[in-house]
Amino acid sequence: MDAAFWLECWQQPLPGFHLDQVHPLLPACWSRVWQPEHKQVLVPLCGKSLDMRWLQQHLPVLGVELAERPCHEFFTEHGLDVKCHATDGFICYQGDGICLLQGDFFQLSVNQLQGPCLVYDRAALIALPESMRQEYVQHLRQLLPVGSTILLLSLEYPSTEKQGPPFAVPAAEVLQLFMGCRIELLAIRNLTGQGFARRAFVTSSLLEKAWRIQL
Repeated sequence: MDAAFWLECWQQPLPGFHLDQVHPLLPACWSRVWQPEHKQVLVPLCGKSLDMRWLQQHLPVLGVELAERPCHEFFTEHGLDVKCHATDGFICYQGDGICLLQGDFFQLSVNQLQGPCLVYDRAALIALPESMRQEYVQHLRQLLPVGSTILLLSLEYPSTEKQGPPFAVPAAEVLQLFMGCRIELLAIRNLTGQGFARRAFVTSSLLEKAWRIQL
């Protein structure tokens, strides 16, 4: 699972993980994860998610995306003026309270954050294989200031029945990855037989879980 894989995904007309509407668990869980001290929303591996427009109504948004195409298309499709400039190894697309950093999420530094964040992870952790999930969470925990909160959406399905991405990340792994944090399960959606985003998912069970993780 390397950069070339994700860049190739964005060569398709529309990747299978893109949603045509705001994810229902975002507004449903918002009041339970937002804190007054949060200065911005950080969206790792953001693509051109419509969720960012919803989030922008509440806090400034900082998205990080590897591919150039979704960064361009996000602003074009929403009719937003955008300014671009290079900064700290990223190309920054900025407009209307939203900043998309095109580049490697693992190169993001604490200097690029405004303070305590609300992290919205809809499809970042589950996009990564197990070895990279550990690296991702380690980087996230080192990056985030005290007082930050993560709204994490995970998937659970029998891993013997299908290969990711998106990968199955069971509750036990979430608890291990974020050991030492305050973790609460907020909601469960039963997606069995419904698929995941634009992807058909033929598995005997498919659950999506929303977690609040406080650092």
